[in-house]
Amino acid sequence: MTFSESIHQLRDKRLYAVFLFGFCSGFPWVLHGSILTLWLQESGFSRSTIGFIGAIAIVYAVNWVWAPFVDRLRLPILYKRFGQRRSWILLCQGIIALSITAMSFFTPNDSLLVISLLALLVAISSATMDISVDAYRINIFSREEMDAKMPFAAAVSIAGYYAGFGFIGGAMALALGGETIGLSWAMVYRCLVLVYLILIALVFLAPRPKVEHSDEENADAGVEKYTVKDWLLKFVVGPFKEFFSRCGFQLAFSILLLLLVFRLGEAMLGRMSLVFYVEVGFTTDQISFYQKFYGGVLTAVFALLGAMINTRFGVIRGLFVAGVAMAGANLLFALLAIVGPNTNLFMLALLVDNFFQAFAAVAFISFISYFTSRTYTGTQYALMSSISNLGRTTLAAGSGVVIDFLEGDWAIFFVLTTLMVIPGLCLLLWVGKLMQSYSTNQAGYTSP
Repeated sequence: MTFSESIHQLRDKRLYAVFLFGFCSGFPWVLHGSILTLWLQESGFSRSTIGFIGAIAIVYAVNWVWAPFVDRLRLPILYKRFGQRRSWILLCQGIIALSITAMSFFTPNDSLLVISLLALLVAISSATMDISVDAYRINIFSREEMDAKMPFAAAVSIAGYYAGFGFIGGAMALALGGETIGLSWAMVYRCLVLVYLILIALVFLAPRPKVEHSDEENADAGVEKYTVKDWLLKFVVGPFKEFFSRCGFQLAFSILLLLLVFRLGEAMLGRMSLVFYVEVGFTTDQISFYQKFYGGVLTAVFALLGAMINTRFGVIRGLFVAGVAMAGANLLFALLAIVGPNTNLFMLALLVDNFFQAFAAVAFISFISYFTSRTYTGTQYALMSSISNLGRTTLAAGSGVVIDFLEGDWAIFFVLTTLMVIPGLCLLLWVGKLMQSYSTNQAGYTSP
């Protein structure tokens, strides 16, 4: 695909909605992640405690359990007006807005349990919303458009995600609570409720996919006619059975194992990234600018570049190159741990890291989308993304314990994250080999 053809793909107005919903997916991680981490650290809690509270993100790894409900259950009133995907997105947005409003009336030192439970509710709502966001991104394009559109949809979605998590939502939130403006973290939460009112209004304007269910799903609409056993067999067991049947056990199992281990090196830093930046010596204002704004902009821009490269050279090659480069980026962070708060080195590390993070993320989303059935879109995508999140979130929860065990030696920590990339790269080569025979047997599919 030429550069001009790539630019033409980006003119598709449906990608604006994909960007918006990417923002909606990224922004909650600021609420239960970035802000809460700094609030807990400022309140005197240990690295281990911060890491374990971060385990609430494990809900992103198990949202496949309730994905069949989100795929099938039609919400009263909202469904008729907004359709299957947008109705669930709006419901989750409303719950998140109410939850962070409630969080703002408590403090960690006095009400850690209450704040943790409200943060968990934010994470659950966000993980539920992601099911519909991912399904929307696939449903908005026809099967015939997948090869040309999906890498760009993935790139725009990632750009939106990092706009929410990074250079717009994340940077704004940390700047509000930083040294210059100096709002309390409770007040920051109250300010961010206004952002949610804007997001909810924009969801109203997003186009509704022409087909939100397959013909089989439309014929089966009205889940109340099934017994519990029949419903579980058809809508819970069915998606897993279809995936293994279509791909074959060897390829299907290898894909799921790859999703589990490929990003483990990235996962080890997890929630500890902000703790690392503070302990190295960066201020909250510097973190807001460099890590959130600068890093987020880099990722958004590089995601679009990654889409062009992946459509030209293939997803498997893109994943392999990105995996090697991400390991190298971790060594730059190890050097930063030794040198201290050097902003030039920090910018270089973020430049390398965000480029290949974006590159890998585009390839990863495209990779998963290629193997997602149109009959069970939300459920199968949720399954595969959940397995990917499982390794990331479980390791992120224990990363604080690892740092404490290493007595705060961040350099050794980053060397360990580099070594953890190797198993994923080996498995990727094996999956690429298996996919050659799969693509020749699947009409309508093109090998990534």
